[in-house]
Amino acid sequence: MHIVKIGAAWCNGCLVMKPRWAEIEKELPWLKTEYLDFDEDTDKIIELGVNSDTLPTFIFFDKNNNILETLTGEISKKELLETIKKYENN
Repeated sequence: MHIVKIGAAWCNGCLVMKPRWAEIEKELPWLKTEYLDFDEDTDKIIELGVNSDTLPTFIFFDKNNNILETLTGEISKKELLETIKKYENN
């Protein structure tokens, strides 16, 4: 499993989520994450179907690059950890 985190410098919810993700990534060093900036990674953002109304967006992919789940907005650390655990072996 890997997670694509999509955000922007001007997105308040994205700023809230940055330290939350930093904690999780420190606690789970095996976790693969990638950050895409809404204003800089336009081609990938369009391909994933994300728009500015859904920021921040977190897309969970399996090992075959299929989408498992998409979360948007300010998500609690608890919910993120539960979702990671749910897909940990995918």
